[in-house]
Amino acid sequence: MPAAEIPDYAQRVLDVVDSIPRGRVMAYGDIAEFLGEGGPRQVGRVMSMWGGGVPWHRVVHADGTPAPCHDGAALRLLRADRTPMRGDRVDMKSARWDGR
Repeated sequence: MPAAEIPDYAQRVLDVVDSIPRGRVMAYGDIAEFLGEGGPRQVGRVMSMWGGGVPWHRVVHADGTPAPCHDGAALRLLRADRTPMRGDRVDMKSARWDGR
């Protein structure tokens, strides 16, 4: 059975996520704003369906909270990336990336 084709919007989201540098993050809403379409929920849906092949852990909630799934893997990966943290949250002031 052939793999389902990834929709154009989803591919654009994944391309943005793939470009986030190590040690930096974007919030779900940041990605939607950067693309000029969709919103945080749409980006979250893309990530849940197709995000396994990109650095998914670099997409966080606006308050710096990492993805709650994956048994704490996001937090471990963020720390391995040397992402600025404040406890168990990303320091968004220091780590937020604007896509440029």
